[in-house]
Amino acid sequence: MTRPMSRMAAVAVTLVLAGAAVAAQQADWRAYGGDPGGERYSPLTGIRRENVARLEVAWTYRTGDAYTPTVGRPTAHEATPILVGDQLVLNTPLGRVIALDPTTGRERWRFDVEVPRDKGWGDYGSRGVALWERGAQRRLFVATIDARLVAIDAATGTRVTTFGERGEVDLRKGLRVPPTGFADYAMTSPPAVVRDVVVVGSAVADGTDKPHPSGEVRGFDAVSGKLLWSWDPVPQTPGTPGADTWKGRNVARTGGANAWSVMVTDAALGLVFVPTSSPSHDYFGGERLGDNLFANSVVALHAATGQRAWHFQTVHHDLWDYDVAAPPILFDWRRDGRTVPAVALASKNGHVFVLDRRDGRPLLPVTERPVPQTDVAGEVTAPTQPFPSAPASLARTRLTAADVWGATDADRDWCRQAIAGLRNDGLFTPPSLQGSLVVPGNIGGVAWGGMAHDRANDLLVMAVNDLAAEVRLVKREAVAAERSAGRLSGEFEFHPQLGTDYGVVRRFLLAPGSRLPCTPPPWGSLVAVKASTGEIAWRTPFGRIPWAEAFPEAPTWGSFALGGPIATAGGLVFSAGTLDAAIYAFDAATGTQLWRGALPTSARATPMTYRGRDGRQYLVISAGGHAVDGGMPIGDHVVAFALPAGTK
Repeated sequence: MTRPMSRMAAVAVTLVLAGAAVAAQQADWRAYGGDPGGERYSPLTGIRRENVARLEVAWTYRTGDAYTPTVGRPTAHEATPILVGDQLVLNTPLGRVIALDPTTGRERWRFDVEVPRDKGWGDYGSRGVALWERGAQRRLFVATIDARLVAIDAATGTRVTTFGERGEVDLRKGLRVPPTGFADYAMTSPPAVVRDVVVVGSAVADGTDKPHPSGEVRGFDAVSGKLLWSWDPVPQTPGTPGADTWKGRNVARTGGANAWSVMVTDAALGLVFVPTSSPSHDYFGGERLGDNLFANSVVALHAATGQRAWHFQTVHHDLWDYDVAAPPILFDWRRDGRTVPAVALASKNGHVFVLDRRDGRPLLPVTERPVPQTDVAGEVTAPTQPFPSAPASLARTRLTAADVWGATDADRDWCRQAIAGLRNDGLFTPPSLQGSLVVPGNIGGVAWGGMAHDRANDLLVMAVNDLAAEVRLVKREAVAAERSAGRLSGEFEFHPQLGTDYGVVRRFLLAPGSRLPCTPPPWGSLVAVKASTGEIAWRTPFGRIPWAEAFPEAPTWGSFALGGPIATAGGLVFSAGTLDAAIYAFDAATGTQLWRGALPTSARATPMTYRGRDGRQYLVISAGGHAVDGGMPIGDHVVAFALPAGTK
């Protein structure tokens, strides 16, 4: 239905004014993705193609929070700082919020939320804080690993005791399926702030031997901490939209479908854009038959009420752990003289979708295509899946015996043997009892690092991984026998998938000799897609795998990346996230690598940039290492780069 022109004109004016306000703020990097819409674009031009090779370390700060617990994974220092006035603010996995002088790196204040350290956190990470402002009031909101929402005075670094109960809200309370263990429900991403509403998702641990908590997204009053609304991605009321896509005896107990990645917002439209994950259990859906709306989707919610405005599902009835891990990104889409407010999202299977953010309609065509079907009793796969017209999947989606790669003949032989008996039908090959080859594996494709929008060249830029996995279902009655035979240990992960007829084992296909992938390199690339058409503009191998450095070709092989890029008006794309201790700069127009900056350890994070009091542009990255054997050690570093004083 055509809207009245007067209303359309009013909406257009509102969007233009809102866009101008956002552009004016972006030089300050006041949200995780630079601006509330997560465009990850800076208008600063102090660092440019011509001088980027002269970048040097300006200062380094140590948080003191690198920690390896007695149980569970070590800390993952992944925070992207934000600039709040003349303070650079970040958080740590152990629950500290820290304000630094942005020009010198000296500590201004530190607030300790006092997170319990030894609870066996599955993802011991923290990616940032959020800012709320009303007049002269500024509050910082942090969602902690132990599931608390805490309000902090941005000027003093002290608790805002009038928020919630003595400055915090317990997020473990009020869920449809409550956590039964301490470490199975957490917060790893910053909250989203829309006007006076603070919105939080959750990180639900996969593959545990307990019921998976439910994944409600909730909105709280930024002043009082009062719960304003709760939205459940698994509809529970018959007859409501999406409820008919969940069938089976355990729908009321189905967990997951949570929003563990970063949410973005549009204040002019009053919307928060929520990326959701797969529902429990990841690899068998016999207890949750149907398309499973609104899992594996981007869902636009009205921030004031939590009501769904629209949704777009990237995977129907997910059986591959293909969460929408990458944050959505808001930008202006331009084509044929039109400018449309858009949202783009990238998926673990390597697909990129570009939608009108007002109603979720695809701006680049999307078609439903038939996909391989299950042969597992009790399972019903979706007959089709959504495919964008362009680009085709940015990641490899098929691996045959003729394709396999190995650093040595022995490695190639191992890889060929490893895939020989697996079901291998390309993208969306469902899990099976014989074992299935899943390409790409569950880290992607595009992982949680997400993408940046380069305005000058109209490019969406993202890190893409190429890594195959083996997934095999195990009948419930055979689990004990498999365990005693040692087939569920070592290189395989075992997920019990309690409440279903099958457990699952999975592994990434890495040849044991070199511990390098069976997929041909490059295993990590930075890829730029033309936003208006979906065409691939350039693709560049990205990063290095430390234990492959002995091979002369290693710099061309790339590395898996868990961290995202940013773009600047200086014609540059900066990105880290790879397994090597480095951050990189690329020519935004061509993808040519222009600079590699050494770090004290690898940086599993997204960088940010701002102008300091001295007029210099700073590039900042958190270097926390990777918990990977043979990789860089865990760390607690915040490193700032700048050009030498007086550089033009």
